[in-house]
Amino acid sequence: MAVEMRRKAGITLAACAALVLAGTAGAAWAYADDEGQPVGSWNEPADGPRTPVAAEQLAPGALPVDPALPAVPRTTVLAPEPTGTATRHVPEAAVVPVGRQRVGELVQVRRLIKYAAGQRRVTFRYPGASYVKLHFNRLSMMPGEYLTVSSADGKEKYRYNAPDVLTTTPADRWAMSVTGDTAVLDVHKGAAKLPAAGPVLARLGVGVDRAARGFSRAEQRRQPERQIVASARSGREESVCGLDTSADAVCYKSADPVAYTKSKAIARLLINGTELCTGWRIGGKNRMITNNHCLTTSAEAYDTEVWFNYQCATCGGFKVFQPTKVWGDKVLATDHVYDYTLFTVDNFASIKKFGYLQLDTARPARGQELYVPQHPAGEPTRIAGSLGEKAGNCAVASAGYPGYAPTSDVSYYCDTEGGSSGSPVISRATDKVVALHHFGGCPNSGVRGDLLAAKLRRYL
Repeated sequence: MAVEMRRKAGITLAACAALVLAGTAGAAWAYADDEGQPVGSWNEPADGPRTPVAAEQLAPGALPVDPALPAVPRTTVLAPEPTGTATRHVPEAAVVPVGRQRVGELVQVRRLIKYAAGQRRVTFRYPGASYVKLHFNRLSMMPGEYLTVSSADGKEKYRYNAPDVLTTTPADRWAMSVTGDTAVLDVHKGAAKLPAAGPVLARLGVGVDRAARGFSRAEQRRQPERQIVASARSGREESVCGLDTSADAVCYKSADPVAYTKSKAIARLLINGTELCTGWRIGGKNRMITNNHCLTTSAEAYDTEVWFNYQCATCGGFKVFQPTKVWGDKVLATDHVYDYTLFTVDNFASIKKFGYLQLDTARPARGQELYVPQHPAGEPTRIAGSLGEKAGNCAVASAGYPGYAPTSDVSYYCDTEGGSSGSPVISRATDKVVALHHFGGCPNSGVRGDLLAAKLRRYL
């Protein structure tokens, strides 16, 4: 499975919801069914500007962008390292758009593995962090050499090959995140003859200048919910409507196997390293969809990690399947009024096995039962809406509800949270997507699937 480095930041990890609700903040999670250790080479962006094919449409009364979240008082701890320091770093994006959920922060780091010193390993540890993602400002290695970034237990490891041509120019690359509070960087030197001592040799080495660290569970609970609310409403209403009846996706495996299978097609999107939305495969081609308020340009997609199979291994358990991670690639179309962005991913072959969803071209009927697979607040996949009477409030309230445009939405009371933006709202009658979730506020609502089907037909 190919893995590349990118130019900005990305990712977080939360344990199964049952673990969070139990309040066992110190309990550890573990991977289940390890699928192996993916490797890859350096990645370069496509030639030319990475901009959307369809221009964003601005609508009257569009939601204003909220100011950045206030800083959460905390001390960033880095294990003592003899040649470097770490300090709190201001996030690259000064503003977090409404609808994305903040799930981490950037930390400034100064570490250099010099060839002359013979050092080969550096460990970056941030106690309690849910993920660690390294940024490299120097990657001067001999051709044929490589480096790896792995979790502390080695179960998650990514390999990056040196360029074919030796370069000593500054670098600007992000590695794929590793889950847990520790990232281990190993430089694997080859047998190639080093240049003679002098200026060139002195500039050989691997440098890390910053890292993204995911919030701990305690820190995440202190973050305000970044749930988008329709412009006609006010305040920041809860989008869990009444008692939260959603459950881990795996809880549906036997009782509702169709819903469980469909949930495999959704992905956890980590945007700009510290922000979260949900996305999903739409149709059989290399196509992903999420909200326009989550990402709009190819540059943003290119800096987004897309996690598939981030699910609990057992209902209410502690183990999480090892996710398959790919990078977002090119935005094909985006629209503000209908709040969608259609984009592709890199290494599409590795995620085809998780299946895809289809849009329902017909509007649903009032009272029709629904279910919503999603990544609320960054948790492993949960599904709102059980079979039969247990579905409760997860049903169509209105098939012509106002969104950014009159009658553009379907409304419902299915339970969602910050981070659920971009989730598919699926009809139990057809098992097709009748809405693209984007608004909270009880009722919650999503853009009508029949409208999206008409707009996206030529891309699918």
